[in-house]
Amino acid sequence: EVQLVESGGELVQAGGSLRLSCAASGFTSDDYAIGWFRQAPGKEREGVSCITSNDGRTDVADSVKGRFTISSDNAKNTVYLQMNSLKPEDTAVYYCYSRVVVNVEGTYVEVWGQGTLVTVSP
Repeated sequence: EVQLVESGGELVQAGGSLRLSCAASGFTSDDYAIGWFRQAPGKEREGVSCITSNDGRTDVADSVKGRFTISSDNAKNTVYLQMNSLKPEDTAVYYCYSRVVVNVEGTYVEVWGQGTLVTVSP
């Protein structure tokens, strides 16, 4: 069973930095995408950034481009989200997400972490 556990969310002042971590376990495939979504109060969940395993390609939302960076440490089975120049509008619950391909037909499973709260004060 794939499990994702986030950590690193906290209260920070605008302009500050945080690094979120997502510890992954239970992967049975080398074909997956893993990344971050966020959900601000009263808003829909939105994709922030992700990385794909087969080519290492990263995607970043326009709203955080140039400020957030996704990276992975395969030895630790951990994905990070480095967030710099934080703004109050970055306040949200950040969720780690993974889509894992489980067979040659391309069937996949989706897994979510429990979320970690990031609060950016003005």
